[in-house]
Amino acid sequence: MRFLIALLAWALLGPAVAAAQQPTGPVLTYHRALSRAGNYVVPGLTLTQAKTLHLDTTFKPSFVGNVYAQPLYWRPERAASGLLIVATESDVVYALDPLSGAQVWKRSLGTPVQSGDLPCGNISPLGVTGTPTIDAANETLYVEAMVEQSDGPHHKLFALRVSDGVARPGWPIDIATAVPGFTASTQNERGALALFDDEVFVAFSGLSGDCATYNGRVVGIPTDTTKPATNYATTARGGGIWGQGGVTGDGASLFVATGNTFTSGGVWGGGEAVLRLGTDLAAPKSASSFFAASNWLALDQGDLDLGSTAPVPLAAPSPSGTRPLIFAAGKDGYAYLLDRNSLGGFGGQLVKFQINSGENRVAPAVWPTSGGVNVVLTGSGVACPSNGGQGLIALKITANPSPAIAFAWCAALSSNDASPIVTTTDGTSNPIVWVLGAEGDNELHAFDGATGASIVSSSAMQGLHHFQTLIATSDRLYVAADNMVYAFGF
Repeated sequence: MRFLIALLAWALLGPAVAAAQQPTGPVLTYHRALSRAGNYVVPGLTLTQAKTLHLDTTFKPSFVGNVYAQPLYWRPERAASGLLIVATESDVVYALDPLSGAQVWKRSLGTPVQSGDLPCGNISPLGVTGTPTIDAANETLYVEAMVEQSDGPHHKLFALRVSDGVARPGWPIDIATAVPGFTASTQNERGALALFDDEVFVAFSGLSGDCATYNGRVVGIPTDTTKPATNYATTARGGGIWGQGGVTGDGASLFVATGNTFTSGGVWGGGEAVLRLGTDLAAPKSASSFFAASNWLALDQGDLDLGSTAPVPLAAPSPSGTRPLIFAAGKDGYAYLLDRNSLGGFGGQLVKFQINSGENRVAPAVWPTSGGVNVVLTGSGVACPSNGGQGLIALKITANPSPAIAFAWCAALSSNDASPIVTTTDGTSNPIVWVLGAEGDNELHAFDGATGASIVSSSAMQGLHHFQTLIATSDRLYVAADNMVYAFGF
């Protein structure tokens, strides 16, 4: 049986073809696509319809565990419904009925790791943190987990049959076994998993606190387990790849952003950079395949990771058609536009633009608009009014006559640490930005994507964590929280 794949990386297309996008079906990866654009096409969800948002009180999920990963939604082709997949820090994966919340299956991946068994960190227990991914063609869920064993912590990549949670033969893969020199107890896996060209790519960083020795690292595990793993690692200690989006892609290449490294003698070791990688994960060797901030050493010393946000591929209209770009943003409050085909090396950005007076630490949502591309993310915008206009920032990116970033609007939000999504009725029209006030008012908020005007907000929820990301399906919005999933109808 084959499955409908709604993973078109619309951000790679010009606005003229965006309207051809298919309605949102399965949600098989973080922010719905490898581009991490977070654009969900829901034909009936207009601004007027959004005002009817309501909590579905008949939806009563049954699971236990803290949740940091985005949920996924799997639906077989021609089926009326599917499964809502939730992975927890307790190292348990649950498949829930998306209509009732009833448990369909659950699978324990092992024993999660307690903070006392690690040199540092801020999540306990530590199990599944990065968002899993689903290979629809092979009906397989891939999920990475930190697992406690008698000889200490292990990072393992699991492959489960998505219909019933049964482990695939030959799995899980122990990352330390697949990659010589990998130390599980000092590496953390926070970014979303990426499936590309029959390979699962997993990004690693350190634990909160930057303790011990770790590297910014990407590991590629082929879905055919008879083939060897691939591996990229920063040459310097540190350089964690921890942005929520993890590994991103444009259909031809993969992209990651690294954080602060610990270097000596002012020698760059791969930190504060955006890297373009092939599936072999060979280290970039030319200025066309990497970008490093010109002040990378100061960013290193200030723990101001460029890698706090995964790089997002996008395309903006230009006199010659569309201009392929990368949007990247770091903890120093600046955003960069890079030429996707030639990243520019040291200080080689097309645009550097301050957007935040604080840190950029969340995954943005992106959608095409007239003459450009809109990007929305949370933070304290430098152009936003301080009297109630802080929290959510929309930027407009243009490439005619040359690449530029400008503020589009600001809106009030109680949290700077939530990752928004956008729903549109056809890829461009009726944009609605949905975002959680995670660890703030803990409400679900909707804003008019064209103006930033508030549309509606929910009552407060319990158990939300910073960086939590909701998903949209054809008729519901789902928010995962500790021991609970909230379903909203409209």
